[in-house]
Amino acid sequence: MTSAAQSVQPKYDNSYLRKKNLTIIAAIAIIVLMGWFASNYSDYDSIYAISSIPFALSWLFTNFMPTADSLQELPEILYQTYSTILAAVASTTLASVLAIVVGVLGSNVVGVSSVVVRMALRVIASVFRNIPIVAWALILLLSFKQGEFTGFLALFLSTFGQLARLFLDTFDEISVGPVEALKTTGASYWHIVFQAAIPLAITQLMSWILYMVETNIRSATLVGMLTGSGIGFIFDLYYKNFRYDTAGLVVLVTIIAVIVIELVSNKVRRSML
Repeated sequence: MTSAAQSVQPKYDNSYLRKKNLTIIAAIAIIVLMGWFASNYSDYDSIYAISSIPFALSWLFTNFMPTADSLQELPEILYQTYSTILAAVASTTLASVLAIVVGVLGSNVVGVSSVVVRMALRVIASVFRNIPIVAWALILLLSFKQGEFTGFLALFLSTFGQLARLFLDTFDEISVGPVEALKTTGASYWHIVFQAAIPLAITQLMSWILYMVETNIRSATLVGMLTGSGIGFIFDLYYKNFRYDTAGLVVLVTIIAVIVIELVSNKVRRSML
């Protein structure tokens, strides 16, 4: 009986492995065919793109290298970078407060009793999340024109959509035990929220908020090009006036600022764990 079972097992394993390998090969073939079709449809030449990389890098390092003349603009660049960071932090902070409210009220664990309200809040979060930040900037430009407030509002609305959806999932994943324990003691709804829900989720909430601060500092550069504010605006200004050395200095300062913010954010995250 034992020898018969052992003789059957390799055939089963070989058949399973053969089927798995065929599935992987088929998936790779489909991806390659899709890439080939997309390249031909869009007239994308992979060989030309690869062969152009050395020339592109040479042009980049030749023209975008900061010079002595570009360093004269450093104070203004630093000020605009500081302004951009403040806008990113402010928009994230305000959006986080509103997103926490939506996350609590729309949660299936600690949310309001009305299913209609919870579903409505989830729909709102999904709609706001699926509108790209560039689309928000373009939509708001029609009403508020170019300015710092337009950039701030675009960052705020985009961040609210992202965080509201993330916070809904976060509050849905908290432990039900402490919530049920407080309910059995007759605790009020807001006691349950502030004594159980938020303390259980605070580490993950802060992690997402810090992540969105980093993301918004990057996004603020692109938004600034559209809304005429912050570091993105002066980069666009220098670039369109062919002052590539100064535009390169803007890019360098932005990269350094993002790296510093990321290091600080990672340290804060580790301290909360």
